[in-house]
Amino acid sequence: MYGILALPSNPPQSSGTDQTEKHESGADTTEVDHAPLTQTNASSFYMTAEEFKNKFNVAVGKYRLNGLSITRLNMKASSEQDTGAFEYVFNDDLRLVGKLNSNQKVKEVRLYGTGDVSEPTGGILLTAIATLILTTNNEYTYNDAQEVIQDIGILDRDVSQSEFDGATVRNGFEYHFSIQDNVSIFEITTVE
Repeated sequence: MYGILALPSNPPQSSGTDQTEKHESGADTTEVDHAPLTQTNASSFYMTAEEFKNKFNVAVGKYRLNGLSITRLNMKASSEQDTGAFEYVFNDDLRLVGKLNSNQKVKEVRLYGTGDVSEPTGGILLTAIATLILTTNNEYTYNDAQEVIQDIGILDRDVSQSEFDGATVRNGFEYHFSIQDNVSIFEITTVE
């Protein structure tokens, strides 16, 4: 069993995030956000793939997260009626996949990390996870993103990376991290 490395700390900043209540069941830790869902976050991220790319790159620039900028999304047609998808490959071990709803707005993003899951998860995967969290929450700071990652449980020292599965819900989004068949998967979906 190996722990997952902590993200580098940035100076603390104040934040107006909602408090959530933790519920534990087995090895999974899930948080339930008691804030009411609003129309702005009920079924999509309310941004196009291009807007998503731009917001992601703004977070990369703001926090100087070198090596993560998205240059051009590879857009794909979907087998589902009037929907689409996009993909971006950061390197051989890290790729991003997104799904669009019928209005061509982002409804889900997944980050796939490959490599040796017996080793602690390293910088670029955790940095990409933090950047995705920042992309979905305009008001979040880097410290808020770290808190979401911590709530999922992937920063716990006694985590078994070959069997890990954890999630948290905040502000209408579910953040889920799991390891399946030696692939680390971080997923953000809207909660309806």
